Amino acid sequence: MATSDRVAAIVAPLADERGLDLYDVEQHQTSLRVLVNRQGGIDIDTLAELSRAVSRALDEVDPVAGRYTLEVSSPGLERPLRRPDHFAGAVGEKVTVKTVPGTDGERRVTGTLLTADDQGITIGPESGQDGEDRRLTYDEVMGARTLFDWGTTTKPTKKKKTTT
Repeated sequence: MATSDRVAAIVAPLADERGLDLYDVEQHQTSLRVLVNRQGGIDIDTLAELSRAVSRALDEVDPVAGRYTLEVSSPGLERPLRRPDHFAGAVGEKVTVKTVPGTDGERRVTGTLLTADDQGITIGPESGQDGEDRRLTYDEVMGARTLFDWGTTTKPTKKKKTTT
């Protein structure tokens, strides 16, 4: 069993006790990131409480070899999509997907996630763009995430100095 799977088995009940859903567990070198989610969002106090509980539980069981830094957070506005359930939860949202080398078509696809099933996803062209829907299997997806529309920002104008 992979380290992230062992950690997920420990963390899932702790998150559930607090009304949170375990979104993902990622391990990158000396960093162990636990991502949790809740309908309507998560407050910092709940994250801090979960972080302390996870830290205690991991210290007791010690499922991670060596030293690591524990991070407990929400997946954020632009969340990674790695598993079929992540994609299913993002249907209707704007996404960007990078395909594995050798996949037919453009390697970077941005658009609206139209469907997600057990085999793969369908992405529609961006609003106002021409094009056809693109079907990808999960094996063809190298990386994906949701995109948040930050809107357009205008550059502040400088006020002219007046001389007196």
